Amino acid sequence: CPTLVEAPLAQAEAEALAATLRVIADPARLRLISFIAAQPGSEACVCNLTAPVGLSQPTVSHHLKLLHDSGILDREQRGRWVHYSLRPEALDLLASVLSTGSA
Repeated sequence: CPTLVEAPLAQAEAEALAATLRVIADPARLRLISFIAAQPGSEACVCNLTAPVGLSQPTVSHHLKLLHDSGILDREQRGRWVHYSLRPEALDLLASVLSTGSA
């Protein structure tokens, strides 16, 4: 995907980027991403994610599902609990698309 300033985005690229941005453009989801990223190994059990964001378990699970479905998080079932981990390449791609190319 080219950056926004290198060339105009094709329709499909713009739609894919917009869909991902819609998913992360929610304060609770941004907080979940931030919390998971700050954990050792950039992963956390769903059982530890309700308190930091102050939301119920079903609401947190809904947000995590959206983040997983959009490719930002991976999920792994471990016994009774699900562990979520950040896919750094997903955020790196977003950062590179939004970058102006100058540092």
